[in-house]
Amino acid sequence: MPRQILFIQGAGATAHDQWDIKLVESLERELGEDFTLRYPRMPDEADPRYQTWKTALLNEFDGLEDGAILIGHSIGGTILIHVLADERPKFRPGALILISAPFIGEGGWPSDDIVPRTDFSQRLPAGLPVLIYHGSEDKIVPFGHAEFYAKAIPEAVVRSLPHRDHQLSNDLSEVAQDILKGAPSAATG
Repeated sequence: MPRQILFIQGAGATAHDQWDIKLVESLERELGEDFTLRYPRMPDEADPRYQTWKTALLNEFDGLEDGAILIGHSIGGTILIHVLADERPKFRPGALILISAPFIGEGGWPSDDIVPRTDFSQRLPAGLPVLIYHGSEDKIVPFGHAEFYAKAIPEAVVRSLPHRDHQLSNDLSEVAQDILKGAPSAATG
């Protein structure tokens, strides 16, 4: 049976159909048929609100089995990690992967919608491998955001991808390699 992956898009009026679809297609090419990738359109993608996306995510979680890998790009990653910290899912995720995710809080972005937190290590499901990918040339969300997550989640693995932009140049080969190696073991080194 194929392993499940849930990919949560970033924000923007055309993010789902014109931007993040390229990330999903890259991941599908790299992973092959051993994975089933779900890529739901998030509500009001041009103006994401935490509560609205949280409701949509919890609905998506209902269809996931233990070991499913959760991936969030940009604000989708930010909302995903906050939802996991706020509410324990009914299934046991296999890994959490953040791609170019803004950090909300001191040093990161302010938000009137998402409560800043630094207690992710205590709030995320126990033993959940967290992998953070960020392009060194990201002009939308500077690389420092990945470092803020690393400070808040010391057990996370941070991968700096040289010469890559916010969309990681539409190349998720490193993400796929870590998944194929077994995301949990990838998080240990």
